Amino acid sequence: MTYRKQLLFGSWSSCGLSFLLRRWRPPILQLILGLATCLGSFACTGTNAVLPAPKASESSRVSFSPRERPPSAPGLHPGRNGALTEEEMKIAKVAWKYFENNYHPNTGLVNAVDNYPSTTMWDTASYLGGLVAAYELGLIERNVFDTRLVTLLKTLNSLAFFQNELPNKAYNSKTGEKVDYANKPGEIGYSAIDLGRLLIWLRILKERYPEHGNALDRFVMRWNFCHVLDRCGSMYGAVLDDTKNVRYLQEGRLGYEEYAAKGFQLWGFDTTRASKPEPYEMLPIFEVDIPYDARDPRKLGAHNYVVCESYVLDAVELNWDQATDHGTNDLQHSDATATDFASRIYLVQERRYQREGILTARTEHQLDGAPYFVYDTIYTDGYAWNTITEKGESSPQFAAVAFKAALGLWAVWETPYTDLLFAGIANLYDPAKGYYEGLFENGKGIINTFTANNNGIMLEALLYKVQGKLLRFGTTESLWEKVIRDEFQGQDKCFPLFRERCHTH
Repeated sequence: MTYRKQLLFGSWSSCGLSFLLRRWRPPILQLILGLATCLGSFACTGTNAVLPAPKASESSRVSFSPRERPPSAPGLHPGRNGALTEEEMKIAKVAWKYFENNYHPNTGLVNAVDNYPSTTMWDTASYLGGLVAAYELGLIERNVFDTRLVTLLKTLNSLAFFQNELPNKAYNSKTGEKVDYANKPGEIGYSAIDLGRLLIWLRILKERYPEHGNALDRFVMRWNFCHVLDRCGSMYGAVLDDTKNVRYLQEGRLGYEEYAAKGFQLWGFDTTRASKPEPYEMLPIFEVDIPYDARDPRKLGAHNYVVCESYVLDAVELNWDQATDHGTNDLQHSDATATDFASRIYLVQERRYQREGILTARTEHQLDGAPYFVYDTIYTDGYAWNTITEKGESSPQFAAVAFKAALGLWAVWETPYTDLLFAGIANLYDPAKGYYEGLFENGKGIINTFTANNNGIMLEALLYKVQGKLLRFGTTESLWEKVIRDEFQGQDKCFPLFRERCHTH
């Protein structure tokens, strides 16, 4: 995410109708579609090919039929099912090595990047995912899990917040101090997207380990929700302008926005507008209609990147379910839009490999040199397969197979293509540091850097294979549930009971 990426900068610098026609069409249509397919493939070949951005028609929004979806093996949940093999367990052990190396026992925090003492709330959520996976997969004993979690919760319950509202964008992982992007003491704002992901993992922990619920709830009860969500459920981040005044800016684009909103929903908040995919359009790439955020990045300054990460996390953690869905059948998904969009995101990457022979698993990732971070996308800012820097500069030389994306796709879709992704990354690690960030598409080798986000998501994906949906609702009512029904608590922090209703929905 933008803020996590900015932090890391500092650390180092110190076509829908066509689906029906393909199955049943007269010869003349076959000829027309064949020519169109060839032209379309030619237009999509190579990075930065300019693609038309047609208005989405109703037909282009037709959902995939079951036969159009990527196949899943029979099981309890989509994708891979069952105990880890010896090779998969080895991946888990190597990924956990990162968290052994970068743990600070005084704070319980973990570095976002190898050997650099700074972290964000997004990366802390990724660590929590890695911690739960390490315990549930048998890599660490219960006392190690509890000691790490209690230490971390103690720190979280003593963190100084940005403007006394919400957790700052970055903290020194060694001391727990608020820091700026250069890891210098100070505050820089908060990210609603990062906080939404953290709320998902706080909820997963509370449901799985209710004995820690009190400390988890007390951390969230410290938050002031008055500015991060408006009364219609849009999410806002906070920044400091040049005069150090606070500005609240709408945050989130298609994919990340709906995923992060589920975090707030899990704690009882209305996120109506943030949870709606609107406004979005569809763009045909390799005959797959890809959803993208229709808000113009030239006017709003926010890139509408389409990547794997939020869709994979939504599958692994939430089973593409609505936040209110307490069901246990992982073969059913109550969020039809997330399910449909994720299937398209997967399929277009497989198609790219089939058409161009380029192994593809795209999402944001770090680099081991300038510009240190790129959005490696399926589509953004008017171009397919566009890799851009924070400033929107084209950087196709940094396109890569991101390991967290590759293993996430492998876990959620059991196909020959994801078998190939697995084979491509399984042995690219440093046994002393963890898994590398990725493998360049241009043959220039590995990305020689290690991060909490990459290794944490890889551990999450492996736990998903064994258990399915990671959020399992329990029956224990915790402190938070009692507080948000109490008319005498939470008014000053805009807890759910005290929020003005939106009259537009």
